[in-house]
Amino acid sequence: MTETEEYKFTQSWFDAGEQVWPQIVPLMNQRQRVLEVGSFEGRSSVWIVEHMLEDGGLLRCVDNWQGSEEHKDVPMDAAEKLFDHNIQLAVKNFPKRRVHKFKGNSTEMLSSMVASESGDYDFIYIDGSHTAPDVMSDIVMAWPLLKVGGIMVFDDYLWGDARDVLHKPKISIDAFVTIYGESLSIVHMGYQFAVTKTK
Repeated sequence: MTETEEYKFTQSWFDAGEQVWPQIVPLMNQRQRVLEVGSFEGRSSVWIVEHMLEDGGLLRCVDNWQGSEEHKDVPMDAAEKLFDHNIQLAVKNFPKRRVHKFKGNSTEMLSSMVASESGDYDFIYIDGSHTAPDVMSDIVMAWPLLKVGGIMVFDDYLWGDARDVLHKPKISIDAFVTIYGESLSIVHMGYQFAVTKTK
């Protein structure tokens, strides 16, 4: 394989997913439609294409590629170029699996999807902005898009300084799981948190 045919990643931020997701995939009823909020360089996106999607399946990736407060020293233009490279290669390797890139604010993108695609997704991954208000917005906006029986995974549940509760995902994930507790069941709790939609 030549250099241009290799995936290129600069970060290992998806290590937790690579450990947990092989246990989650067998729990999925279908693997045709996947939504990812926060894609960065596409490491999790590539994993989804290679190991989760079935042929004929579609992955939609939502990211503004501007980063949030934890990305202040990260060149996001370069991250987007790596995403494009990695997805192009993944689709070349799995030509029967599709990826659609949506560049923009997650709230705007998700609201548009809710208006036309409610209940369409088998799996949703929330890994966009890590501030508590943004995480809560992403989760609540994405929830109607998930099928009953579908799985939603939240990244970085245990990430960050315990004192900075409003600048990490945990408080929003905890609040969502409590408020929506009658319509979900916990699948996994660790650095990543996964639930299945029960009604």
